[in-house]
Amino acid sequence: MRRTLLIIVALAVAALGGVWAATAFAPCALPPALLAKIAPNKVAACPAETAAQQPAAPPPPAVSVAPAERREFVDRLFVSGTLVARDEAMVGAPLDGLRLTEILADDGDTVKKGQVLARLDRSQLDALLAESDAAILRAKATIEQAKSQIGQFEASLVQASADLDRSQKLGPQIVAGSTLDARVAGQRVAQAQLESARHALSVAEADEAARAAERQELQVRLDRTEIKAPVAGLVTHRAARLGAVVSGSGEALFRIIVDGAIDLEADAPEQSLARFAVGMPAALRLPGVADPVEGRVRLISEEVDKASRTGKVRIALSDVSHARIGSFASGEVELVRRDGVGAPASALRRDGDVARLYVVRDGRVEERRVTPGIVEGDAVEIRDGVTAGESIVARAAAFLRPGDRVRPTPETAAAGG
Repeated sequence: MRRTLLIIVALAVAALGGVWAATAFAPCALPPALLAKIAPNKVAACPAETAAQQPAAPPPPAVSVAPAERREFVDRLFVSGTLVARDEAMVGAPLDGLRLTEILADDGDTVKKGQVLARLDRSQLDALLAESDAAILRAKATIEQAKSQIGQFEASLVQASADLDRSQKLGPQIVAGSTLDARVAGQRVAQAQLESARHALSVAEADEAARAAERQELQVRLDRTEIKAPVAGLVTHRAARLGAVVSGSGEALFRIIVDGAIDLEADAPEQSLARFAVGMPAALRLPGVADPVEGRVRLISEEVDKASRTGKVRIALSDVSHARIGSFASGEVELVRRDGVGAPASALRRDGDVARLYVVRDGRVEERRVTPGIVEGDAVEIRDGVTAGESIVARAAAFLRPGDRVRPTPETAAAGG
């Protein structure tokens, strides 16, 4: 116990000795408050603390800012759907019961209007046509015969009429009654023969017209043995097979896209249909094609599906060289293109229908109520509330308050640091 007390006393003496030595030899090294208590007469000899030795005020916080710049904004709407033919022609068999003997078109061929696609067996029709030609020749011969008989009977009628006239002039005193009766009968017979010949001529001419009509029908059927393209376009499907017996009620032999025109038939939500307009440009993506294909809105459906609440929008493709019917395709329709003031989308703060952002002006934060417009990528169009050239707080806006003093740092420099 005694030893512990001796140690404490020794330490106290050493501490007092240190304070006395400091007071004697370096009084200004002591804290001013302590020096004022133990040696107030030496406080005046110590110089006052300079401003540089005082603690410096902390700098204002740095915030990332981006300038509001005028730029072009494009409002696009994504669409997707199936590639379909704008108009499709179905080419069927014009005749029944004939065999396909030749096929001249296949899938993917581009054809012209009137081009022969296939041929049917015409041997039976050729035989019927030859028979019809013979019947027409017989009818013409009958007509010539009837005309010859008419001439003969006309001469006979003239002779009989002359004989009757002479007999009547001579009178009953010279010509017997029986002779006069015979002359009357002869004139009537000649008249009847002439009428019969004329009737026979009419029948022969009618027969010739009927045979000619039959031949014309056969010729039409023969022409139909050549199956021709009704329109110009692209053959997308060939069902015709060599040797097959065709039927007019069967499957179409060929399907042709009229003029090769192909559309993207997309389903659009009913609330978006009103934003489309005919003629709007579009950039479409086709399967396996690296570059986008240009297109334009061609048709907007007036009907909305009750179940899906979507409507059809048809977009015409400008280049169909890589398009395939039935393929899936997608793209973006350009709804609006205009110039405006742009700001980073991350700077915008929304509170219900109200949008705000912070602007740094003269080193202080200002809150602006703005009207946003088109959103394109990381930028948003500001319709009003901000002018071009102002510094917009791009990040950390949630930690700021209007009036705060900040140190603006360009967003690119902040990102690099």
